[in-house]
Amino acid sequence: QLQLVESGGGLVQPGGSLRLSCSASGFSLDYYAIGWFRQAPGKEREGVSCITSSAGRTNYAESVKGRFTIFRDNAKNAMYLQMNSLKPEDTAVYYCAADSFATVQAVCVPEDFGSWGQGTQVTVAS
Repeated sequence: QLQLVESGGGLVQPGGSLRLSCSASGFSLDYYAIGWFRQAPGKEREGVSCITSSAGRTNYAESVKGRFTIFRDNAKNAMYLQMNSLKPEDTAVYYCAADSFATVQAVCVPEDFGSWGQGTQVTVAS
């Protein structure tokens, strides 16, 4: 059974940093496309960053480019989202997701991903 578990969310001041982690079990994450998504209250879930090919094709939402970095550690079977220079508008529940490279398009959209974590809250406030 495929399982993803996020951790690392919390409350941080504007300009601060957080690193979200997502541990996988039941499958080897390095053979899958991976992504981070977020959903703020009253808004639809949106793609933050994804790695959508085995060659490492990576994309980021315009709003997080230059501030967030997605990466994976195959030895730990985990993926991460390093978030720097956080802004209040980054406040949301963040989810990690995975799916077959064959299923995922080049863009980072939640409809392409079938395995999801439970979400972790990130709040950016003074």
